Amino acid sequence: QGQLAESGGGSVQTGESLTLTCQITGSVRSSECMAWFRQVPGQAREGLGGIYIIGDQIYYSNAAKGRFTISQDNVKNRMYLQMINPQPEDTAIYYCAAGRPTCSLSTGSGIIWGQGTQVTVSS
Repeated sequence: QGQLAESGGGSVQTGESLTLTCQITGSVRSSECMAWFRQVPGQAREGLGGIYIIGDQIYYSNAAKGRFTISQDNVKNRMYLQMINPQPEDTAIYYCAAGRPTCSLSTGSGIIWGQGTQVTVSS
């Protein structure tokens, strides 16, 4: 059994740096990819980007490219999401997820999800 847990969310002002952490445990470590998503109430869950656990290949959605930086620490079994110059429109619940579908930022079945962490960006 494995799981993911997000941390680091909170309230920040526009432009303040913020880095989220995803801690992975157990069988999740054997997943091919893990990725970050976010969701605003009433909207679809949006894939931001992810990373191959073995190889460190990083990928981003077109909308997220240049606005976020993803990295991992294989020793600590963590994935990070750095928010670059966050704006109020970045307010959302941020999730990390693992499983092969996340290699394509899919939200389909077969994905293990964390519980999410709230990020609120104020002007």
